[in-house]
Amino acid sequence: MLYWVLKVIVVGPWLRVLFRPWTEGMDVLPRRGSAIVASNHLSFSDSFFLPLMTRRRITFLTKSDYFNGRGIKGLLTKAFFAGVGQVPIDRSSGRAAEAAIATGVRMLRDRQLLGIYPEGTRTVDGRLYRGRVGVARMALEAPAPVIPVAMVGTYEIQPPGKVRPRLGRVGIRFGPILDFSRYEGMESDRYILRSITDEVVYTLMELSSQEYVDMYATRAKQLKADSTNAALDGEAVPG
Repeated sequence: MLYWVLKVIVVGPWLRVLFRPWTEGMDVLPRRGSAIVASNHLSFSDSFFLPLMTRRRITFLTKSDYFNGRGIKGLLTKAFFAGVGQVPIDRSSGRAAEAAIATGVRMLRDRQLLGIYPEGTRTVDGRLYRGRVGVARMALEAPAPVIPVAMVGTYEIQPPGKVRPRLGRVGIRFGPILDFSRYEGMESDRYILRSITDEVVYTLMELSSQEYVDMYATRAKQLKADSTNAALDGEAVPG
């Protein structure tokens, strides 16, 4: 209930007025049945604009950190994500990752639209990073088609680390439906999984016009943090 109240009455109208979101190719979304909506991940606001502009409800697999925060902010964040029906997943271990994939497969078999960010986390610098193979596993095990979606402009209005978005125009570009039924029964083949994932990410690159980096986004974040820490250590050393 809260999902539709926020979308139609509380949050949705304001987002439409302030950011004037546009869409392209949304007719590829099926009116019924399951599909994986695979998006690039530029900003925290992606998870607001993408569900806002689609007719059907999209349920995202959301990192469990959003449900485990402390204090008033943590309680409000947990209440929001739980209220709009997002599903928490633990990504801290291989076993947790398997549980997340099983959850996604179950939702797809229930004929839902499942939202997923193949990069696994937000970009650190606006570029597109290597995809995780979970999207391929779920597409084959459910089975379900994959619909690539490129978010446009959300990095500019709210890059990582910024709490308050600045005003700007946001776009959502839907790509062609990707059918991987030709790989039926091959969900244990890591080469097939990598091939499928790369095809999804390559399509996202074409849709978004982002520069591609053959590195996981989590690794890029770690390198940036290491560089920042090294710079701060250097400043702390007397010349």
